[in-house]
Amino acid sequence: MNDPDIRALLYPLLQGGVYVDELPTGTTRADVVHITAHFMHGYELKSDGDTLQRVAAQLPCYARAYDFVTFVVTEKHLAKLLDAVPDWVGVLVASAAGLHEHRPARYNATVERGAVAGLLRLSEVKQYLMDHGLHHVSLLRRRDMVKLLNGTQIIALSHLAQFVRDRLMARMPQRLENREVRKAERATKKRLKARGPKPTGGAKGRPVHVPGAKKRAA
Repeated sequence: MNDPDIRALLYPLLQGGVYVDELPTGTTRADVVHITAHFMHGYELKSDGDTLQRVAAQLPCYARAYDFVTFVVTEKHLAKLLDAVPDWVGVLVASAAGLHEHRPARYNATVERGAVAGLLRLSEVKQYLMDHGLHHVSLLRRRDMVKLLNGTQIIALSHLAQFVRDRLMARMPQRLENREVRKAERATKKRLKARGPKPTGGAKGRPVHVPGAKKRAA
């Protein structure tokens, strides 16, 4: 099974809220993130054509940011994946028959403020912190912001996470609009490519303009 096949099986299961494809998360991108008013669930997809080489780098990024994490793999990856991830990580197995739950995801207790805030634009995080009395953050870089958030007890993780979920869900209509625009652009390019190059001759009796040519005298 390939990636689009697995996504087609996964999307109908994500009920409530919104889901986002390829959401930047730490130093990687989560394939699919299901966001509701109450939780964020990150999904990483491994098709038949993928390897598990990046799991060791991907999982820590997801574990710091998402309440639940699930890997969706084909049967060929199952045994090796189970040796590579902790028990709280959910595992779904994709096949032609559909998605089979090998084990459900359990609540992740290792979420960090800095990683959750990192799902938003830096300007959004700064405004949030300034609204909560931390006015000195306006000139901080992202890495310094992460360090500040991970070291402070002033900002409650639950409140920050709710703010991040609300912002990401509010952004979804624009994401969908952008997705439709890109889809239309790709369809237009495909049609133009199928038509081939424009004819250079005077088709259907139309005159052909030759740049630089002088008009003849009558």
